[in-house]
Amino acid sequence: MLGVVALLGVITLFLVFCLLIFSVVTWYESSKAEIPPGIANPSLLRNFHILSTGAFILGGILDKLGVLNIVQLFRFLQNVSKPKLKDDPMVFKKDLQFHGVPVRIYQPRDPSVRGRKGVMFFHGGGFTYGSIDSYDLFCTYLTKNSGAVVISVGYRLAPEHRCPAALEDCLLATVHFLKTAQEHGVDPSSVIICGDSAGGNLAAGVCQALVGRSDIPKPLAQVLIYPLVQRADFNLPSYQQNKMVPLLLRDFSLYNLMMYIGGDLSLSKDILKGSHVPPEIRQKISKWLSSEEFKVKGYKPYIMAPFNKDVYEKVKKAVDLTCSPLFSDDNVIRQLPKAYILTCEFDILRDDGLLYKKRLEDNGVTVTWHHVKDGFHGVVGFFHQPEVVCARLAVDNVINYIKNL
Repeated sequence: MLGVVALLGVITLFLVFCLLIFSVVTWYESSKAEIPPGIANPSLLRNFHILSTGAFILGGILDKLGVLNIVQLFRFLQNVSKPKLKDDPMVFKKDLQFHGVPVRIYQPRDPSVRGRKGVMFFHGGGFTYGSIDSYDLFCTYLTKNSGAVVISVGYRLAPEHRCPAALEDCLLATVHFLKTAQEHGVDPSSVIICGDSAGGNLAAGVCQALVGRSDIPKPLAQVLIYPLVQRADFNLPSYQQNKMVPLLLRDFSLYNLMMYIGGDLSLSKDILKGSHVPPEIRQKISKWLSSEEFKVKGYKPYIMAPFNKDVYEKVKKAVDLTCSPLFSDDNVIRQLPKAYILTCEFDILRDDGLLYKKRLEDNGVTVTWHHVKDGFHGVVGFFHQPEVVCARLAVDNVINYIKNL
């Protein structure tokens, strides 16, 4: 009996020791984050970052033990921490499938004498996590306050489904909706393509894929919320400024890319240096970055490492149009619908949005730009928390744009 008690004591001490080591490592790694002056809700950001850092470390340990990987752990934590789904008396919700792709339709319950606007919405999450459920509050609020019918798309996620699976799903669902919009009380000529972060990438990609099609109505507009539109340059001014700013650190963004394209993580350093970027894309980036809006204080022009064809061949999907819609030809860009682009100052993807804005404007496409000066990546996800004032203001700005189209 004493032997059993002693064994349990040893096990308990060992577990306490492991927990202590885990806590110290988590604290140390999370302390590397930067919370810059002027950013909204710094204490909230720091707490979220500590939790996500701990989850990332734990995921790495569990992955090595063969229990589950980092992506699976993040999905699990997202599911258990998401707000409880609630019905809103002003919004009707229904789960369907469009061409085999899961969608959730949000419709205002108040009657309308004419066809409503429709919003195809693609959620963020780095192509690896995020879901219809995790954006349920956002889509309900969007429907309730814009009067539009919102279609939230549950596209396939990586690493189980690699690029371009997510884009294919979003395109299939969008084409189906454009052909059947009237069945859902929507004017087919008033459909907006919308997404945040990785979803912004998919929204841009869908709009480009629809260019030149005559069998379906053209989208009315595209709404891109801190969109990810290129995977070539990880040293843009916003990356240099915000690479250690929560909620999206540069290394985690790169990790998600490798999950999405099926790249070898050992090539991450080569990608950060730009070894995978072919000469023609380097020239384009250099030309676009010469504009005044990219000459920010403290920015040092980054010279990419020499082009490495072997690295390029292994990760070329990163700069392919299905992953980097920024690099589409002018003759495609100039045919795109008018756009709304939201950027945040303290976000590595800020300059992705600015670069896409420049490309659209240079090709005659009307752009409405809203910049959240104290915003951070993922800010719209906090719109329902009263203390995050800039989040609600950002979402309401998106809604006002949609209402006034």
